[in-house]
Amino acid sequence: MSTDNHKATRTAHWREALAVQRANVERVRPLQAEGKLRRVVGLTLEAVGCEAPVGSRCMVAGADGKQLETEVVGFSDGRLLLMPTGEMHGVLPNARVTPVASISGVPVGDSLLGRVIGPDGVPLDGMGPLLARDRAPLRRGPINPMLRQPIDTPLDTGVRAINALLTVGRGQRIGLFAGSGVGKSTLLGMMTRFTNADVVVVGLIGERGREVKEFVDHTLGEEGRRRAVVVAAPADAPPLSRLRGAQVATAIAEHFRDEGKRVLLLMDSLTRYAQAQREIALAIGEPPATKGYPPSVFAMLPALVERAGNDAEGRGSITAFYTVLTEGDDYRHDPIADSARAILDGHIVLSRDLAEAGHYPAIDIEASISRVMPAVVSKDHMRAAQRFRQVYSAYRQQRDLIAVGAYQKGSDPRTDEAIALYPTLSAFLQQETDTPVYLDEAESGLVDAAKAN
Repeated sequence: MSTDNHKATRTAHWREALAVQRANVERVRPLQAEGKLRRVVGLTLEAVGCEAPVGSRCMVAGADGKQLETEVVGFSDGRLLLMPTGEMHGVLPNARVTPVASISGVPVGDSLLGRVIGPDGVPLDGMGPLLARDRAPLRRGPINPMLRQPIDTPLDTGVRAINALLTVGRGQRIGLFAGSGVGKSTLLGMMTRFTNADVVVVGLIGERGREVKEFVDHTLGEEGRRRAVVVAAPADAPPLSRLRGAQVATAIAEHFRDEGKRVLLLMDSLTRYAQAQREIALAIGEPPATKGYPPSVFAMLPALVERAGNDAEGRGSITAFYTVLTEGDDYRHDPIADSARAILDGHIVLSRDLAEAGHYPAIDIEASISRVMPAVVSKDHMRAAQRFRQVYSAYRQQRDLIAVGAYQKGSDPRTDEAIALYPTLSAFLQQETDTPVYLDEAESGLVDAAKAN
């Protein structure tokens, strides 16, 4: 390279770096006057004497000289309402409160692949600092619904029951409804390893700390981890951190989508995200509504979910699975489950009865649906899936009579056919956790399984 070209390259590099720093300076808020801490009630701190917008950060001086990071979540009667991002031990009356000028963003880039980070972007895996130089906004405006690309391409999850009977499209948002101990994490791990996606982003929100490590080391495994980013905000994290964890995972997925990649976003769980917002809203005085959930919860759920999906340019996609925890396995009378069913493009229900019978994955085909399946599969595939459901449902409706020997063969030809085919159908829905079954194989197996004898 000539000397002139070398100088031109260096000049262009420094101009680009200067432009980035100038943009950063323009986004930084000027420092505000310091205030005083006047009141602490539960999780809420009240400060006077300073101003800061909702969503900005303030530092509260502690008795031991350490600074407690807080976020502005509201204001009332000239007081800022703050919520801590960590433990509040050592906070004193009249402690100094300092608004912090900072750029809110999320570290993004290929250097995140294979890493486990917290909601603040700090690595949790002990593998050294992140090398990500770029940052993405934590929150974005909604995509114009008239510009968003349609869902018309199937996504291969490697799970036979889903590929055959609940076919998912690229850019679909689907709920995974499950109680505790029915194989939810195992199914998520299968999709993480087997799904035909360029990048997998996993948000572990409100899970037990032990389960976070088990999911990363065992369920995800080395193979799945190479193309995955895990954002963990465990159950003992403050509600603000759990809330931010879901937003950080979504922002990282958006970044890879903008690069034209096919992204799989697994959020476990949407219920814990809603519970975190409920804790914050109740702490600052928002009145409760349905089952103690304030109205802001039901506004934030669609705002988070709508960020996934296809983009406006048709380059990349975010296919998202959101787990929804059901109390007592009753997903029909839970307000979060009701809201999730209304805003998602389908739902997969895991059955405790099937899990207890050793049927894995324990997907309740009768209660599950993919709303975009007709748009992403052939008519022959759709007809085979409908016939499978009809025969399977016919057996399930009569299973109690069949179990006690009260059903007489020949009473109903439809039930006779279901009894003959049920062992084949049941075996088709089961799958080993370490063996993928891809879309073409699942479709051909579906046709064979539903054939009449």
